[in-house]
Amino acid sequence: MDKSLNEMRLEQTNIEADLRSMKAKLESEGREPNDDEMKKATDLLDRADKLDEMIEVEARRVKLEARYADPKDPEKDKAMKPEPESRRKEKFERGNPNPFNSMGDQLACIMRAGIEGRVDPRLHEVRAATGLSEGVGGDGGFLLQPQFTTELLKVSFETGVLAKLCRTMPMSSNQLIIPGWDETNRATGSRYGGVQGYWLAEAAEKSASHPKFRRIELNANKAAVLVYTTDELLEDHPALEAHVREAASGEIGFMIDDGIVEGTGAGRPLGIKNAGCLVSVSKEGGQAATTFIYENACNMWARLLPQSQKNAVWLINQDVWPQLFTMNLAVGAGGAPVFLPAGGASASPYASLFGRPIMPIEQCETLGTSGDVYLCDFKNGYILGQKGGLKSDVSIHVRFIYDESVFRFVIRVDGQPILAAPITPFKGTGNTLSHFVACNDR
Repeated sequence: MDKSLNEMRLEQTNIEADLRSMKAKLESEGREPNDDEMKKATDLLDRADKLDEMIEVEARRVKLEARYADPKDPEKDKAMKPEPESRRKEKFERGNPNPFNSMGDQLACIMRAGIEGRVDPRLHEVRAATGLSEGVGGDGGFLLQPQFTTELLKVSFETGVLAKLCRTMPMSSNQLIIPGWDETNRATGSRYGGVQGYWLAEAAEKSASHPKFRRIELNANKAAVLVYTTDELLEDHPALEAHVREAASGEIGFMIDDGIVEGTGAGRPLGIKNAGCLVSVSKEGGQAATTFIYENACNMWARLLPQSQKNAVWLINQDVWPQLFTMNLAVGAGGAPVFLPAGGASASPYASLFGRPIMPIEQCETLGTSGDVYLCDFKNGYILGQKGGLKSDVSIHVRFIYDESVFRFVIRVDGQPILAAPITPFKGTGNTLSHFVACNDR
């Protein structure tokens, strides 16, 4: 073949980047692809499929070439001539619980044992307990060697869940400036930064209003992930590259979620925890430490902007679940559950509070600390700018002398809440309102 394995993998990476870029452009423009774009995407996908086949063939050729590179080597001459089966059966390490190189190898031995009665001694190395066991064919079968899999285990935390809830805006340059109303008070003369209306008598003079604006500035901050892997590992485990990409995408998603919640605004997004518009409600008098009670939830709901109630989500730390499951409303000397459905704990609990979904995320603080529970409207309250999509590249040059490839994943984003400060309502001015509400330490 004209191209090496690394060159073909690099071409696949570039194809993936082109497809992601095309998708991001269509989403930002809110349209379906035209005929030319459909043809280009189809051609790229066909080329990617062809590269998969070429990579598989080339990887097999490289391995075979390395194995038989020197036919004069007597050891390699032996490898070229299959040994008699009687000798192959005995050539393994006694006491090794994983003597088979592949599941196919073991299944072939089991088939021969069942049909021809010839039991490979390696089958007896993979055995179960004494008594009736899977380690002896006559006692029920042969135990499959337990390590055959191409799947990498991963921790089951979901990441990248908050970005899709935000109001997103594409960035064509490194900076995006958005004008916004400088509004912190709904009193007459302050709404929308100073827009004021009047009831006028016939032919009366109209009065001018002078609204104020604030500038929302987003800068394309860079988040990156690097992963090093040996070329041999990539050749021997063709699925590894996909797992690396999945892990890197998950890490990028975690970083963006963390920025949206806890970002400082310096070289990364400004998170709701550090935003000037965050509203915090006080704990109840006499409330026990490390608790979250129904009154806390009611007070948080009362501080959410009215237009945010249909889009809000609850973000919680995993530690808060037991508090929700046992949450009740005091009625005289007793109480009634307010979270569990009518069927009680035997039924499926509704993962919602006041009709809004509950999302456990790692970025929330532990129970009893401010930030363990947030009530948020990201759709109306948080703006996230993104320049392009997630770019992925692979290089064979950075660690060339070590026979290592380097995967690089880069995304450029910034974000911040739309409000600079909470809003004082037109009436009931004792409490301010916001898109984002938390509960103080308890």
